[in-house]
Amino acid sequence: MAERPATITALGEAGCFSVTWTGLLNGDTGSAVEIVRGADKSAQIAGTFGTGGTIKIQGSNDGTNYVSLTDPQGNAIEKTAASIEQVSELTRYIMPNVTAGDATTNLSVTLILRK
Repeated sequence: MAERPATITALGEAGCFSVTWTGLLNGDTGSAVEIVRGADKSAQIAGTFGTGGTIKIQGSNDGTNYVSLTDPQGNAIEKTAASIEQVSELTRYIMPNVTAGDATTNLSVTLILRK
């Protein structure tokens, strides 16, 4: 039950950047990243989910109260398998949260944002 740091990388000249969290185990969160300039964004979730592994992409405007963000169809981004999802909401902070899994759960999230 740790908070995993984020790595932020600028991507080319298009005003895009990536935020990556790795080594997310059952009970871990990624450190919240302030990304208010990233209106267009997608999250790629990869790794070993293990038995019952679930990860949520969550956001907050106050840095304290986090809720699951949604895809364009209004579905909460709460995944039990690898996927890529567009994130609909513009929130001040965003982070991944691994809410279930077993000893083999080990996930990564890569968020791509365009300014």
